[in-house]
Amino acid sequence: MNEAQRQEYLRAMGIQNWIPRSAVAEAESIGPDNMEPKMIESAHVEPDSIGRAAAPERRTPPPPATLSPPRPVVRAEPPPSAADEPPSWLDEVPPPADEYLPAVDQGDHADRFGDADLMDDGVSRLDWAGLEARVAHCEACELHKSRTRTVFGVGRRDADLMIIGEAPGADEDRKGEPFVGRAGQLLNAMLKAIGLGREQVYIANILKCRPPGNRDPRAEEALQCAPYLQRQVALVKPRVILAVGAVAARNLLQRDEAVGRLRGGQHQFNGIPVVVTYHPAYLLRSPEQKAKAWQDLQKAARLIQ
Repeated sequence: MNEAQRQEYLRAMGIQNWIPRSAVAEAESIGPDNMEPKMIESAHVEPDSIGRAAAPERRTPPPPATLSPPRPVVRAEPPPSAADEPPSWLDEVPPPADEYLPAVDQGDHADRFGDADLMDDGVSRLDWAGLEARVAHCEACELHKSRTRTVFGVGRRDADLMIIGEAPGADEDRKGEPFVGRAGQLLNAMLKAIGLGREQVYIANILKCRPPGNRDPRAEEALQCAPYLQRQVALVKPRVILAVGAVAARNLLQRDEAVGRLRGGQHQFNGIPVVVTYHPAYLLRSPEQKAKAWQDLQKAARLIQ
């Protein structure tokens, strides 16, 4: 079989043949019988009528293959942050101190705490300095007779997270700052577990004065302090409020239910999301509830992200 026939069979079978480009010139001088296949692709060479190899047919190179779109990059989920891990304070049980014990029963006055008519006597127009001075000289209820100092509030005044407690304890009454005793130390540890320092939040209480003997706040006392707290919330403009304890939750939400029923729900105060959790003083006495408080803190942290 000569080379021309072999090339014809190869073409009929769809098999490409590789010959050097110089073979085209050689074909005219040495004929098709001695042509050897090489590794450069060329068109088939057909003999002409007198046995000479014809010039190779030029072929248009095939269009480049269309590339399929790249696969989306699947990134591994980042490892959980420290805020997702159970903090050390879950296992710590500091001894209780002389601090306010959260109330068990609040009565039926909570439905008035958020009334707009409580913002009277110009409190709603006060700036920070004016509001703090008004609280320091307040004699609206009987608590002013037994207090050592008023407990106004502390922290960043444009904070994303505002913490509202219930009433000052003995340490707070002496220092004039909320959450400075054992409960305050636990609160600091709780905040640290979600990546916040005490100075990064704003902390206040329902009452600005300590009830004698750490008794529960009375209805009229909470109502007299309500305009001050409402103004603090309006000035801070927090993204989230963390209500710690029954008194805080019931007054803010105007619902006479236990903390265990209120926590985990979706609540608001003046349009601001409220997360309900247990009071740190209660956690000192009931450490088995710390895991639930940790869940509440994580919820608050997610809301301010």
